[in-house]
Amino acid sequence: MGHYVRTHLIKDEHLVFETGYHWIIFISLKAIFTLFISPLIAINTSEFCITNRRIVMKTGMIVRRTMEMNLSKIESVNVEQNILGRILDYGRVIIHGTGGSTENFSYIKAPAEFRKQFEELC
Repeated sequence: MGHYVRTHLIKDEHLVFETGYHWIIFISLKAIFTLFISPLIAINTSEFCITNRRIVMKTGMIVRRTMEMNLSKIESVNVEQNILGRILDYGRVIIHGTGGSTENFSYIKAPAEFRKQFEELC
């Protein structure tokens, strides 16, 4: 379990599922131009977790972006995968919250399992 999630668990909360970025992020111009440092930082500083109470997603090292949403406030979790994504098991996770809020996270490994774990909790 990632450091951020471990330090921000609330009383009686436990981790149900955790995933991260897929290794496919190493295959890009950004990775090549940064000598593969950028994807290494992204993989080591990002956490995508489901607890028994909420979904917690954190990305970034210097500029941190976090999204924490109670399970009761989530309308749906959608997954988008192209053919290569289905073969290699990565894709985009789109979370629709109540009130019209939407969060997108791309290149997530095991996105269908992420959605399945969410659905089992609701």
